Amino acid sequence: MFDIKWIREHADAFDQALAKRGFEASAARLIALDDSRRSHITKLQEAQERRNSASKEIGKAKGSGDDARAQELIDEVAQIKAFIQSGEEEERRLNSNLEAEMAVIPNLPHDDVPEGEDENDNVLLRAHGEKPQFTFNERPKEHFELGETLGDMDFTTAAKLSGSRFVVLKGQVARLERALGQFMIDLHTQENGYTEVSPPLLVHDAPLYGTSQLPKFEEDLFKTTTGHYLIPTAEVPLTNLVAGQIVPEDTLPLRVTALTYCFRSEAGSAGRDTRGMLRQHQFQKCELVSVTTPEQSLEELDRMLACAEKVLQKLGLHYRVMTLCTGDMGFGARKTYDIEVWLPGQDAYREISSCSVCGDFQARRMNTRFRPADSKHPVHVHTLNGSGIAVGRALIAVLENYQNGDGSISVPEVLRPYLGGLEKIG
Repeated sequence: MFDIKWIREHADAFDQALAKRGFEASAARLIALDDSRRSHITKLQEAQERRNSASKEIGKAKGSGDDARAQELIDEVAQIKAFIQSGEEEERRLNSNLEAEMAVIPNLPHDDVPEGEDENDNVLLRAHGEKPQFTFNERPKEHFELGETLGDMDFTTAAKLSGSRFVVLKGQVARLERALGQFMIDLHTQENGYTEVSPPLLVHDAPLYGTSQLPKFEEDLFKTTTGHYLIPTAEVPLTNLVAGQIVPEDTLPLRVTALTYCFRSEAGSAGRDTRGMLRQHQFQKCELVSVTTPEQSLEELDRMLACAEKVLQKLGLHYRVMTLCTGDMGFGARKTYDIEVWLPGQDAYREISSCSVCGDFQARRMNTRFRPADSKHPVHVHTLNGSGIAVGRALIAVLENYQNGDGSISVPEVLRPYLGGLEKIG
């Protein structure tokens, strides 16, 4: 969400920033809507002033015995009241129209974000580690081949239960997935300074609006018969923990994390990644959320990225970090880093984490502010979110990178304490 006053004062810069994201110029249209709204509000204020003055004149007219004039004024006040009543409804409509128009406009990119149209224009920031070298001669298998050979990854039964894009994990693979999630949440709370939260998985529409999933991405959400939505990411409840608040400055940066199931309809991914676990309707993710002052947010983005990278480093996985271009960033982001892990079975890098800074874009929608020590007036906080990391994709990466020629999987050393010291599965 944007400040219409800022758009008025920076109309050209606003449109230029939108153009970098491939979005049409919108300043003139938004300003015109605001002009209509402000003009109507002025008329309402003038009517209210006239109603007040006319009410006073009624008393004077009656006091002087001028009943005819008093009746004229009474009739005038009645008309003004009717106008105000309908005018207040019109004001709400005009406010709603302006808000609806701004709600579907993406956030503006930071100046240092590379310009581009899609993922092909993303820029490599750095890479870590080396691709694994296998001692067997056959091509490395994909995760679903390994899982089905182990007998612990069952897509057929899942399809009977729930349809496509679901999986039943069993036995040692299910245990390995659980170990990965526990390892991540322990790392972020015990070493990276995040506070663990166990949030609801069902939310109303207001939190989804606050984090900009609504109204833009409603088709990607699962909605229940009670009007609740299943969370697409724990970013939604975690960020909204401070919705509507003036947060004490001395609590910032606020850092929270949660290990939850997430639910996405994958409405825009028909035909993509139909085999395996890469794109599921239900999956686990360890989410990282920070709330900061404006001065802290870019430094916090680097810190959050480092926390997500530490997961892969401790797992001994090769990955690269990409700075997303303007055309590939998420709707609410001002700057995003993607971590792409190497999957030898696919012979490709695949996204396993995204870390984004949103500036005050979400804070304005949530009405979340803090009061700086040197100011009498509260200002909006900045928010950040990141995957720390996607558990299902981490499972894929471990299966493919730690596979052996006999179909077994070596367990990364950091996970062995969570598996009773087990060194190999299968």
